[in-house]
Amino acid sequence: MSYAVKNLNEGDRELIAFRIGHQEFCVNIMSVREIRGWTPATAMPHSPAYMLGVINLRGAVLPIIDLSARLGMKPADPTARHVIIVAQVRRKVVGLLVDAVSDILTVTDETIQPTPEISSELERQFARGILAIDKRMICLIELEALFPETESEAA
Repeated sequence: MSYAVKNLNEGDRELIAFRIGHQEFCVNIMSVREIRGWTPATAMPHSPAYMLGVINLRGAVLPIIDLSARLGMKPADPTARHVIIVAQVRRKVVGLLVDAVSDILTVTDETIQPTPEISSELERQFARGILAIDKRMICLIELEALFPETESEAA
């Protein structure tokens, strides 16, 4: 899957939107290296519950993270319809299992609304804001917050 990157105006940012269950989320497109189909992962002993295992990505070992489980939702049951978003998080590359990629969004900082105060502490830790676009509510996720330095080293 390839998407054309367009010229952005000053203050614009591009986000890639994806679905997990019935909810939509997005991340900064600059963190995304590629999007690929589901590949069964080899489980790793003593890994966190949200880590499905590892796959071979062109000779490199890539940890696959069940983003649904990492966000505290019901763990995914991967099928051929799922996709892996290969993303750069600090100095590590990880695969994020999601149900489907839905859109590329161009937004300004003014478009991003703050996370509601009634959200759980866990949700506010990962969520950097909410986008209300075309009757859709899309949660902006900060990947660095999902994988603190110590946890990314363990993965």
